[in-house]
Amino acid sequence: MTGTKRTLQILWLLLLLAVPIVLWILPADYFDHGGQSLCPSQFFFNVECFGCGMTRAFMHFHHFQFSEAIYFNWGVLWAFPMIFIIWLLWVVRAAIRLDFLNLYNSKVELFKKIHIKAKEGYGLPIN
Repeated sequence: MTGTKRTLQILWLLLLLAVPIVLWILPADYFDHGGQSLCPSQFFFNVECFGCGMTRAFMHFHHFQFSEAIYFNWGVLWAFPMIFIIWLLWVVRAAIRLDFLNLYNSKVELFKKIHIKAKEGYGLPIN
């Protein structure tokens, strides 16, 4: 991978790594005192949906304030780990595409499959 594609992949990896850092810099209660809700369910129907409070819950969970996170939305208990796993896969795949990480020779079959998928998706040589 050369040129513009590589530059875009580096920017993507930097963005992925910057998001949790920015969330750590922001205080846990940064979204707690907001004004108008952006939730369409609340805006149009004045009804709370299952996602209401999830942004605030994520921020508190990210800062290890678990009781506050559960107070805002108990769904954070399954949503945060899922988002974290997806984020981690994106970071690993971006690192593989840039040849910062090589899992092809791993003895763990799952790691080998992740390496192959990351390379095949962009038409890059697998090894």
